[in-house]
Amino acid sequence: MTQTFRAFRIRNDDQGYRAGIEEMRVDELSPGEVLVKAAYSSVNYKDALAGTGKGKILRQYPLNGGIDVAGYVAASTDPAFKEGDAVLCTGSGLSETRDGGYAEYVRLESKWAIPLPGGLSLRESMIIGTAGFTAALSLYRMQQNAQTPDLGPIVVTGATGGVGMLAIDILTRAGYSAHAITGKTDQFDFLIGLGAKQCVARKELFWGQRPLENAHWAGAIDNVGGDMLAGLSRVIRPYGNIAICGNAGGIELATTVMPFIIRGVSLLGIASAGTARSIRDDIWQHLADDWKPGNLDKIATKEADFDEIGPIFTKMLAGESFGRTLIRIG
Repeated sequence: MTQTFRAFRIRNDDQGYRAGIEEMRVDELSPGEVLVKAAYSSVNYKDALAGTGKGKILRQYPLNGGIDVAGYVAASTDPAFKEGDAVLCTGSGLSETRDGGYAEYVRLESKWAIPLPGGLSLRESMIIGTAGFTAALSLYRMQQNAQTPDLGPIVVTGATGGVGMLAIDILTRAGYSAHAITGKTDQFDFLIGLGAKQCVARKELFWGQRPLENAHWAGAIDNVGGDMLAGLSRVIRPYGNIAICGNAGGIELATTVMPFIIRGVSLLGIASAGTARSIRDDIWQHLADDWKPGNLDKIATKEADFDEIGPIFTKMLAGESFGRTLIRIG
């Protein structure tokens, strides 16, 4: 290819930190075996931090933003992929160590290019994106550690965010009773529509002061961290799991060892960006089949064109976003 294409490029140099749509060539992209003509991406909190410079996400500059992408193979030097194949990629260094998905063309290493599973469209895969993959990875790790539906309900914090909404939907599809904690009490009905069996207002939570309080839930998927995670640790039933996948409430954790050595509670760290390929394949098969969220069109509360990304970041960082934002590229 000799023609240029559009990309949302992030720079940090003598002229300062800045990002915007630029023209670039394929030979300027990060190396990889699979060239993809992008169709969709999505907006994650990490994208907003990277695109505005509010967080130290990129490890080198310049790079194209976007930690998710889905599209069609335009060219490949790996015989496992042929022109026209539908593929997706989430995390795996996108918009961190290599050019990401906010571009009309993306070059991927074949070891991280996932063939689109049957049962998912490219659009659906990007509504799910990193957020849904993170939620599914949380459940995957919990089940590896013996979490089952009969142990009782799983509570999801930050329930009106992308990960939270998808976690409720995925848990429900997998046969669990999902409960929701959120500060947006006006969205209780929406969360119930996704499958939540109970909604709890964040401002009404009182964890108590003892190292162990009355146990309410069999496990948790926590997007908040900080005081929320500390409180959860005191109210999880014996041998339940807490999957921690976010830090919107802070990175400090003030708790005791008592929940872990008296009740056998497990704290599972969810690092979706670097997940091994074999696990990625398993999780995407689940997401296309028995864990496929049933409310993707509800969860995709906004669909925007490629050149609308900047204002979306500002709204997200101001805490004004709701659900998932899908980005149309191709």
